[in-house]
Amino acid sequence: MDYDITEEDEEKRFVPDTSAIIEGTIKKILDNDDLIYPEIIIPEAVIAELEHQANNSRPTGFTGLNNLKELQKLAQNQYLNIHFTGRRPNTSEIIDARKGEVDALIRDVARDENAILVTSDKVQAETAEAQGLNVIYNAQKYHGDKDLKIMEFFTADTMSVHLKENVPAFAKKGTPGHIELVQISENKISYNDLENFAEEILEKASNDKRTYLEADLKGAIVVQSKDLRISITRPPFSEAMEITAVRPVAEVSLEDYNISEDLLNRISQGDHGILISGSPGAGKSTFAQALATYFSQNMSKVVKTMESPRDLQVPDEITQYSPLEGDMEKTADILLLVRPDVTIYDELRKSYDFQIFADMRLAGVGMVGVVHATKPIDAIQRITNRVELGVIPSIVDTTIFIDEGHISSVYETRMTVKVPSGMQEQDLARPVIEVRDLLTGDLKNEIYTYGEQTIVIDVEQVGKKGSEEDESSSVERIAEKQIIRDVKKVIPGAQIEAKIISPNRVRVSVPNEYRPKIIGRGGKRIDELERKIGIGISIETLNEGPDDDLRIPCQVNKKGVNLEFPKDSTGSSFDIFVGDDYLFTATVGKSGLIRLRRGLELTDILLDAIDENIGIFARRRND
Repeated sequence: MDYDITEEDEEKRFVPDTSAIIEGTIKKILDNDDLIYPEIIIPEAVIAELEHQANNSRPTGFTGLNNLKELQKLAQNQYLNIHFTGRRPNTSEIIDARKGEVDALIRDVARDENAILVTSDKVQAETAEAQGLNVIYNAQKYHGDKDLKIMEFFTADTMSVHLKENVPAFAKKGTPGHIELVQISENKISYNDLENFAEEILEKASNDKRTYLEADLKGAIVVQSKDLRISITRPPFSEAMEITAVRPVAEVSLEDYNISEDLLNRISQGDHGILISGSPGAGKSTFAQALATYFSQNMSKVVKTMESPRDLQVPDEITQYSPLEGDMEKTADILLLVRPDVTIYDELRKSYDFQIFADMRLAGVGMVGVVHATKPIDAIQRITNRVELGVIPSIVDTTIFIDEGHISSVYETRMTVKVPSGMQEQDLARPVIEVRDLLTGDLKNEIYTYGEQTIVIDVEQVGKKGSEEDESSSVERIAEKQIIRDVKKVIPGAQIEAKIISPNRVRVSVPNEYRPKIIGRGGKRIDELERKIGIGISIETLNEGPDDDLRIPCQVNKKGVNLEFPKDSTGSSFDIFVGDDYLFTATVGKSGLIRLRRGLELTDILLDAIDENIGIFARRRND
């Protein structure tokens, strides 16, 4: 301890801050020095901060409260006098405790009470001395190079350790693509064991420069300690306390991937937008690490990373950035000022991640993004839903799919103007993004817009014919569904069928009573639909169903489904059919409707029929 109690101090008063209470500094002072009934003044700000930490399931909060209870016992035995004073901080001040708001309130108490400030916080001690306060600084004794106890569960091939209250310890062992979950302890892990692990981890986060507190939420804490990512969860977030520690099991270079010359040349020449995709545990982050190291060491590029949490294992010359003030967009703003040659974004999950990735790429920064995907095209498809289609090749020109720790496929994206595969008429030419295999040049997928919908086509499946009942290609089926959606906006609730009869014409069948509405006065509405859809429309009357039964229009609302009958049907009974299948019999009410409320099985069948565009018919009963 860095202090010395004099005779004058024996009768003076002490104001401990939060760090001193957690460290038990007052108790240490009493044990080491003979003081005559010292007065301990506890600021309300200390109580508020400890309470906040305890409410967030932080071990430090409970430790501090327990130490205060020990001081209360000493006061009851008349070893010391203890009382509480000062202003309790508001919610925003507690949240901003790391910015010094609570520490400032504690210094105010020490100044007002003319007492000695006791602290284990170096910054607090320096600030108090600069303000002319008497300070006792109890430096925390910590050995930063000491391994965490949880590391005892790890072996050379252990990827992650899973510790849960009242459950034996488990670990995932192996290499990417070949991971096995094994039990590594016979005894169940107790709550106290987990608390000890958690307290040690948080202590290391407070004192070790290579250990960071990445997230501190109510019921969940994430710590990154060198190559170890540790998640601590507690009730109510999880039903029991749990600690999960994950680390990479393979340190590889780009040469270990037997990378093709074409891909290596593509990576080495110019700035690119690269997506590294694969399923969880496939080795995406490991490959990203190897790529970052190659850019930095072999190509002498300035490389930065954007991570949450920061768990990539990269050389010291690569700076790793986390969300600035919890916002990755602010991190991107700083990086645009730094102007790195390449930025590794690990991982792209939410819409704003893809938008930030796109903004930085369009600003001229070489970008490498890591994204979860089960197929190579899935990674590109995820970004098509979040940015304009026309700029995708400028954002992502290369997609690398990792499977079981190896490069499974490499795709490149190009923009061209052409007639999409499966269509013939030149009038249908439009901007199309081609997704090709980088090594073979084979066209794998096409991405384009049709009406308001973005279409992603597997080229190998285009043009394959099915049975006589389904001669349309996959492109035609998608087009038919889109046309039905557009027509339903004009006549909602009506039964509609659409069939592509040529590359420049579609046959739309509607009930006879809806023909005037879909055509419009002077053919105005049908002309608008043709311009919007980009294809000619022929309107035909929908067949009236089996035995020329009455086809029934349906109206769907919040309460259920209404079957609409002609005015002369009131009081008559009808058998209701879905297609050729009998469904039920009912009598038409005074309003000319048969109503079915939601929640009934019959209603669900009707709703499915409406969605699938299956005709609903009625046959009048004569009995």
